[in-house]
Amino acid sequence: MTGVAKAVAHSNIALAKYWGKADRARNLTAVPSLSLTLATLRTVTSVRFDSSLPDDEFSLAGALMGGRPLLRVSKLLDNVRAQRGFDTRARVESVNDFPTAAGLASSASGFAALAMAATRAAGLETTPEQVSALARAASASAARSVFGGYVALAARGEHAERVASGEDFPLQMLIAVTAVGPKGTASTDGMTHTQRTSPYYAAWVEAAPALYAEVRRAVETADFDALGPALEHSALAMHASMLAARPALIYFAPATLRVMECVRAFRGRGGRAYFTMDAGPHVKVLVELGAAAELELELGKLEGVTEVLRTGAGPDAYWVDP
Repeated sequence: MTGVAKAVAHSNIALAKYWGKADRARNLTAVPSLSLTLATLRTVTSVRFDSSLPDDEFSLAGALMGGRPLLRVSKLLDNVRAQRGFDTRARVESVNDFPTAAGLASSASGFAALAMAATRAAGLETTPEQVSALARAASASAARSVFGGYVALAARGEHAERVASGEDFPLQMLIAVTAVGPKGTASTDGMTHTQRTSPYYAAWVEAAPALYAEVRRAVETADFDALGPALEHSALAMHASMLAARPALIYFAPATLRVMECVRAFRGRGGRAYFTMDAGPHVKVLVELGAAAELELELGKLEGVTEVLRTGAGPDAYWVDP
């Protein structure tokens, strides 16, 4: 047991969305998903097991955390401790280089980095698939951030799998940031509310596998013309199920719609770009490399867009010197 380790994981944005759990206790998703891991939007996490600690400690960006965030971290650490056969508490320090809990998949990169660091600090010999399963138990999207490029997580899947590398299908993603601060409803709470109250939720679960299959075929064949409409449909169908919840779950900010309309207008002029949104107000735009700079400038001029982040495909999660 090394006792200490540090890891880096990158956020991912789903092109074929998942929304809802098939098994809440095991955190298994109701539908399949496929994402792109991003070169930017990183989390760096260190784990140090320390026999002098009476309880786990977790700090995020230097602030000591308690409540639900600490409970989620401790639950993942408990799984590691159970596998290793010891009960030593740990000090976890994590830093995101992008906004936390704002709809930019900070839990994905955060728990992937935590799973990477915790298993190494505990001295466990693990495969990427085992680390992905450990991360998935804490945050389903985190299973995908263990891998770089285009990554799939099956419905009820235990771990994610790589579908294609970023080099196989080189695209750019523009992230139009449209609000400041954490979102009003956490994703897990939003999923539960949608499953419980939306009459459209069953239709979403029925439609999502076919959309996933479209997205996966397009990625595997590097077919941007097929990928774009499918990823937009997936995002809008997911949000339709939320909008039909009671009360409605609305993650959009005013600028969200402006960005969507801008992308559609850009496409109407012959540009090649398509949008997607997660459970948050920001809009992510998948665009071919040759069109990225022009669209980035247009999005940056929109009212309510505070910044535009530009990125390509990112790598596997990895360890760094503690």
